[in-house]
Amino acid sequence: MTRPPPAAQSPSPPSPDRTRLPHGNGRSQRARRARGNGIALLLVVAGALLGWALPAAERHLPAPALDFDAATAQATLAAIAGGMITLAGFVVTAITLVVQTVQTMSPRLVAALGHFSRHLVLFGLLIGTALYALVTLSQVRGEHVPRFTVTIAVGLVLVDAVTVLYLLASLRHAVTGGGLARAVGIRLRQVVDGTCPAEAEHPPAPGPAVRTGTSVPVVRRGPPAVVLAVDEPRLTKLAARHDLHVQLLYAVGEFTGDGAPVARVDVKGELDPRTVRQVAACVRYGPGRTMEQDSSYGLRLLADIAIRALSPAVNDPATAVQALDHVEEGLVQLAGRPLGPVRLLDDRGVPRVSCPAPEWADFVSLALDETLLYGSSNPQVVRRLRALLDRVAAAAPEHRRQPLTERRDALDRLSDGALPDPLLRRVAARPDPQGLGGRSPSPSPAADG
Repeated sequence: MTRPPPAAQSPSPPSPDRTRLPHGNGRSQRARRARGNGIALLLVVAGALLGWALPAAERHLPAPALDFDAATAQATLAAIAGGMITLAGFVVTAITLVVQTVQTMSPRLVAALGHFSRHLVLFGLLIGTALYALVTLSQVRGEHVPRFTVTIAVGLVLVDAVTVLYLLASLRHAVTGGGLARAVGIRLRQVVDGTCPAEAEHPPAPGPAVRTGTSVPVVRRGPPAVVLAVDEPRLTKLAARHDLHVQLLYAVGEFTGDGAPVARVDVKGELDPRTVRQVAACVRYGPGRTMEQDSSYGLRLLADIAIRALSPAVNDPATAVQALDHVEEGLVQLAGRPLGPVRLLDDRGVPRVSCPAPEWADFVSLALDETLLYGSSNPQVVRRLRALLDRVAAAAPEHRRQPLTERRDALDRLSDGALPDPLLRRVAARPDPQGLGGRSPSPSPAADG
């Protein structure tokens, strides 16, 4: 097929640097993980302390309780402690099996979703209840039976049972491709709202900051790693306080090595080495990408789910269609928003930090190209892709439709080559939001543009 000459194409105009206020602090995922660990530890310690303190306080504060004698109380507390320890082991086994299942969809999903921090809290609750029962058991001596304390232990069993049932029920969604795609899609929408806000949500910039004088590189020292996040508020305030302009050279999600310059600081006079270290500390690194400030990584994970489902070993096009549902929502959300490099504004509206970021064509390629390649031989996936392209094209402005048109043309070529039977080609030519079995959407004038 002869390609049209460059003059016949209508490429998208280059996106000017967009501006917005700083978002987040670059530490929220680490804070959530630390909070989950802290709550689990607190529950364990609280169980031991309450088991020690309540029996002593009960002598002076009589309270209604179940009627236990010493032998019954000891048997009850021993059964509770043993049962909670056994149940904690069962929860660990269940989580391990779920992690192994999730990794078959994509090894990146477990770390990206942070799905299992709340199950650590459940583990702390179970072990805390076991410690509470064991410490209380040591307080049952002779005729002294802390009946109220034993009654609390029975109540904790009910709380633990309800919590275990609730969280185990939620795990069934984590072991399906559709459930994982839904979790990624929900998180993706939140990240897009923070990193790519609508144009009306940020003030206009008064113009580029003056960048005359010295340009100082910020060199990273440490093992090779991925840029996880940037503490945007801290970096912007630091640049405003010292009258700097910081240009980050790596986008969130990119890999960098030891000795690589990760930023450039423009300053009118001399720059204190301490300030350079503070700028470097605003960029966080880790062994793998996360979705904290990386909206393109959400599309990467959805594409992973789709292409794994389309592999010959799995052969599950219905799961690929479920992943494409959330790919479509993500692209529709991005279609009308300013994308590309971004300048962060300080409190006075002066651009202080320049950050590289993907353009619209990059998002489209990441979300669709691999699924186009591996799904072109399946009528269900082809139909779902056609419906996706039509809807995204209807939501996208005119200058952003060319990448979608290119994918539609590629889909036609790939599906025609992979489906030699005329019936299957005719079936695959129909857009269908359900893949197979759904109604044909009404053609949109925008989709034909």
